[in-house]
Amino acid sequence: MKEIKIATTVKVFKDIEELATADKNLMQQAILARKKAYAPYSKFNVGAALLLANGKIITGNNQENAAYPSGLCAERVAVYYAGAQYPGVKINKLAISASSNITRVDKPVGPCGACRQALAEYEITQKQPFPILFTGEVGEVIKTNSLADLLPFSFDSAYLE
Repeated sequence: MKEIKIATTVKVFKDIEELATADKNLMQQAILARKKAYAPYSKFNVGAALLLANGKIITGNNQENAAYPSGLCAERVAVYYAGAQYPGVKINKLAISASSNITRVDKPVGPCGACRQALAEYEITQKQPFPILFTGEVGEVIKTNSLADLLPFSFDSAYLE
């Protein structure tokens, strides 16, 4: 047996105001998308904004359904739209913002497991990592260099060959 230590380095910003201008603008787009979320059941609103290599910003938000598995998270709404409308265009960066109608979300909220897997597919396919920034309604913003920082040992198509 051998033991492997996995370490991740992230940057933690005090709040959105501490971000570089480009990151702040992308996060503001995620916040605007979050405010349009359809979350009548969970009351948990999430917005995502992708910066594509062609300069386009694609936004998405969570879309719930009374049949819970039928809903879709903000991150997947955004990446699937980008994939459908701009096939082959690389994702350069992703920003995510979350809030709740029930309680104040004052800590960063990262992507769920299903979204991490979907994001891994895009990062692997484009052969280029992209930074991910995420925050709550207020407070700190976490910035990773890559999805691999959030999901080591991800499953990809290499296992299917």
